[in-house]
Amino acid sequence: MAAVDNIFWLIVAGIVAAILVAAVVIIVGNRRAALPPPPEPAELEPGGSDEESEVAPSDTQADEHQAEPGLDVPEAPSSRMARLRRRLSASTNPFARGLLGLLSADKLDAEAWEDLEATLITADLGVGPTTELIEALRKELAIDGVVDPAKAKQVLRAELVKLVDPSLDRTLKVTGADGQPGVVLVVGVNGTGKTTTIGKLARVLVAEGHTVVLGAADTFRAAAADQLETWGSRVGVPTVRGPEGGDPASVAFDTVAKGIQDGVEVVVIDTAGRLHTKTGLMDELGKIKRVVERKLPVTEVLLVIDATTGQNGLTQARVFGEVVDVTGIVLSKLDGSAKGGIVVGVQRELGVPVKLIGLGEGADDLAPFEPEAFVDALLSEG
Repeated sequence: MAAVDNIFWLIVAGIVAAILVAAVVIIVGNRRAALPPPPEPAELEPGGSDEESEVAPSDTQADEHQAEPGLDVPEAPSSRMARLRRRLSASTNPFARGLLGLLSADKLDAEAWEDLEATLITADLGVGPTTELIEALRKELAIDGVVDPAKAKQVLRAELVKLVDPSLDRTLKVTGADGQPGVVLVVGVNGTGKTTTIGKLARVLVAEGHTVVLGAADTFRAAAADQLETWGSRVGVPTVRGPEGGDPASVAFDTVAKGIQDGVEVVVIDTAGRLHTKTGLMDELGKIKRVVERKLPVTEVLLVIDATTGQNGLTQARVFGEVVDVTGIVLSKLDGSAKGGIVVGVQRELGVPVKLIGLGEGADDLAPFEPEAFVDALLSEG
């Protein structure tokens, strides 16, 4: 009987031991399943190291260490004329092509002179300058009606240079007296490219080493201040602006005050170009000028004219000339235009020189006007 009891208890002990072993195996297995798999070793780039892989920055860190985008470096004004000259060449300019075509004829009869006169009038040279040029050319070339093309071009160049008048002072007055900033007031009808021209002028001034601040005093056109600010930011030039529809004179005053405070060399102020009534325009521009001059004298008043508008441009010049003391003209959109004669016409109309010309939509397509280079470009056949 005792032997039977011993066998019974051995069997019970074995079953208990088996249950305990099974429980341990199940618990350990569950714990291992709960743990993440061990990381696989990283593949290194050639020449890399484990240390470099471990300290690689996160996306956020990489963004924080990216360099700020640099400012534009404007092209030097002195180097722009070669590029701009190509755009005025006789091969693309109808005005110059017409002149050279007529004067290269074997014979200049009455009909040819009439055609030449019509070409000059169409090119907005004006009646007076056209008469002067025709008479000078007749005197030099009309020998038995036979024309030497080389001589014709030489005479034409000399007469055109004379009409454009290289004796005029085309220097931009951008510096004030006693170390104070110069103040440039820019006027013109909206649509002439006035605000864009100011942005390009800022680039010209920066390229020449000047420090500049811009004033967005065209408060009646919603996009004007944004446009000006964008142009200035590209070359590190700040823009002073006011509320939309605010007082333009107040913005102009604050711009000059900032220019003095920051010690900049040039303050350039955009103005509204509305021509609803001459009286309203006169009041607005007169107020801006008076308010600005409480701080500093205005050193330059630039009138922007769209070269493609022809006689309308001359009408605008006349109105602005009566309203404000214009000291210089900027001709925008002169590239590829048949209206090259407007240079002479607008100078005669106002008695002030063309100082800058715009020859394209590029950021650096604004250059100082050089009479002889301009005429050479017109007569270039390249």
